[in-house]
Amino acid sequence: MCRRSSPLLPLLLALLGRPDPAPAEHCDLQPVSAEPPITLSYTTSTVLRGCASSSSTHTSHEVHVLRIRWSKTPASMLNVSIRPRAGDHTRPAVLILQCTQCSASITSPYQDLLIHTDASLSPRVQSRELPADTKEDLLDWVQKTYKGITSYSELKDPHRIHLHLGENNSSPLDCVPQENFDATPHLEAEVLFREVKGCISSSARNARAAHIVQLLHEPSLPITEVNLTLSCLEQQPSNQILLLQGPANLTWLLTMNNCSLQFLASGTYKILHFPMGPQKGEQLPNTVQGLIAKAFEKNYSIIASYSIIPISPHVTLKIHEREVPRKPPTVPISSTPSPECLSNRLLFTLMPWKCTDDTLEIVIARSHLEPIKDVVNITLRDISCQAEKNATHFMLRTPFNHCGTLVEDHGHASNELILSLSKGSVLRSVRVAFQCKIPQELFLRLFPTAAFEAPQTELEVNKEVFVQASMRLEDYPADLQLKECNLTALGMEPLLLVQGSKAQSSSVAMLEEPTSNRDRKVWRFRFTYTIPEGRHVPSSATLTCKAGLQNNTVFEKALKVKVKDIWRPPNNQGLGLSAVLGITFGAFLIGALLTAGLWYIYSHTRPISKLQPVSTTAPASESSSTNHSIGSTQSTPCSTSSMA
Repeated sequence: MCRRSSPLLPLLLALLGRPDPAPAEHCDLQPVSAEPPITLSYTTSTVLRGCASSSSTHTSHEVHVLRIRWSKTPASMLNVSIRPRAGDHTRPAVLILQCTQCSASITSPYQDLLIHTDASLSPRVQSRELPADTKEDLLDWVQKTYKGITSYSELKDPHRIHLHLGENNSSPLDCVPQENFDATPHLEAEVLFREVKGCISSSARNARAAHIVQLLHEPSLPITEVNLTLSCLEQQPSNQILLLQGPANLTWLLTMNNCSLQFLASGTYKILHFPMGPQKGEQLPNTVQGLIAKAFEKNYSIIASYSIIPISPHVTLKIHEREVPRKPPTVPISSTPSPECLSNRLLFTLMPWKCTDDTLEIVIARSHLEPIKDVVNITLRDISCQAEKNATHFMLRTPFNHCGTLVEDHGHASNELILSLSKGSVLRSVRVAFQCKIPQELFLRLFPTAAFEAPQTELEVNKEVFVQASMRLEDYPADLQLKECNLTALGMEPLLLVQGSKAQSSSVAMLEEPTSNRDRKVWRFRFTYTIPEGRHVPSSATLTCKAGLQNNTVFEKALKVKVKDIWRPPNNQGLGLSAVLGITFGAFLIGALLTAGLWYIYSHTRPISKLQPVSTTAPASESSSTNHSIGSTQSTPCSTSSMA
């Protein structure tokens, strides 16, 4: 069964060790004093201090020194793996591991690896103790003992270290440690992040928690992809959100194990093992307070964890659900996610819902619903509000006062998506509760009639059109006014329609404003777009409106529309001279040929009697008979009538 987490607020208050939460507008991050709600690790080759040298190339050993520091005790288990160099292993190697009061596991393909360490090795391998006086003068002792140092790396809270053997003759002669040293040629480490911080809004009214991971951009590291593995303890809908912020050109490759939570990512992201391509992320702030404000804007009152780590190609994040212990289920849980869990996970990944200032809009591509399978219908909480469907999408648009939508405090609207699944003759429903942020911005819409229904993006010349500008007030005072509206088009003078909520042209008329509630202001007007005779009709135009306060705060919105003129065919530019001459010559040629053809037919189809002249020597009686015959033939119908 897919259950929701129990409230996190009391527990997280205790975790942060703060009985009184900080005000939301400040929300000062504080280190988490108890066990953090996440486990975060990342791979890196940048060490706190380090160096490499060629001083060991003329000695009997290559020597690698690892110095480990821990921010918390007891330290976690350290795993060190020795990787062979490219080519044959011919020189003996020495590993010096200083890891006081820690347990370590060292794996190596070489039997002759010589180990000096003060760590407790498990499993036990042959090693030598480090002298007690080497804690401060470790490098001096190594130099005196082995006459050279191949590499030195100092790390904090490593979980796993991959050490690559090998020497570089082009390295400096002496190993002089440097801060934030790039040990890429010979070392890669998975480091645990221990500096998790958190805070809670003073106006927290829910247990919705946010986890924020911010990557520090490092120009010297050309990393454009981050593989993030996300794990949760339970596969269930969560009242938590994950914010992932990094450079704008970064692509997040997400692997989600047993997780169903909402997330926002900057740049682009792709969920591996899901049938969808890369998705464009959201432009997130790159400051601490900006990201905290973003979480509060999404109605998440608790910053359960805030982590700032260096940019890394591999990041692993485990989110620990903290719930009141409950009786374990008596029915074994299947490894295959239930339709409820899969639906929650997929929809919170897609987030197909969108709020305007007065409507809720949902658009879901059918191809994205393939993992759920058998989706035959989608409705909202009010099941009479059904999504329209075509061959590619489910679509639904409804005002806030319909379909069971609730407008909550802090500018959010909430509802439920109900998916009807059909398997054979069995029909079942899956409910997914969601909410979306109502934008605090100016909205601009164009309508064909005064009913202000079915907005459009076409503007017809010489035809009346209706405009609505609207904005949710929320915390804005009542002096919000429509400053101006104008229409611009390429090659045309700007047309001022409205200024100071007053019409500025005879073709414009302000309309009565509908009854505005305390949260929303609406302005309406109509106008007719005319173009002087003989002027070019633009293909598109831009309608721009501005609303503002008396303190000079201005909100602006632009709407691009397609211009249509049904009385003028498009591209009516006339015919060129060459076209006119071509048509004239063609008409003349056709006429000449037609005349010649008709004359030919006429000249070859005349009666022979008309082609030959009448002989003057014929007898008069014959001539008279012939004429009579012809005459009687021509008057046959009449003569027949008289005989009757």
